Amino acid sequence: MDKLQKKLVKFFASFFVGYSPVAPGTLGTLIGIPLYFILSLKGPKIYIIFTTLFIILGIEISSLAETIFDEHDSPKIIIDEIAGFLITMLFIPLNIKFIFFGFTLFRIFDIWKPFPISYLQKFPGGTGIMADDILAGIYSNFILQIINHFLY
Repeated sequence: MDKLQKKLVKFFASFFVGYSPVAPGTLGTLIGIPLYFILSLKGPKIYIIFTTLFIILGIEISSLAETIFDEHDSPKIIIDEIAGFLITMLFIPLNIKFIFFGFTLFRIFDIWKPFPISYLQKFPGGTGIMADDILAGIYSNFILQIINHFLY
């Protein structure tokens, strides 16, 4: 891999905030908020297509970044947090309350890693890096769907 390719991988894996000494995963999740806003305005079909492609690319980018950083699931890699947040917010109304709840729930599941999230993180390469955040996003989305259904 040449120098430019490494720089591109580092950028897309970290979006610069992955280098933060404080809470890079939380900062990475924050990057997902404007992306969620934009995608929500485009409709569910575009949201699903984009998120699916983002996950596929995220697996590849994470695998390459893991090699560059020489560390499994390096805290510098935050593309997985963005993907997890996008899954958290799938089919959730565009609303500041839901953004707050979604952000909070996703961070709780991503940090706590209840079974089988913790198990998925052990998968090799980009699959393991992305899989735990994908499942944390699914758990968070499930709770948001219940909140939306019963409280709003």
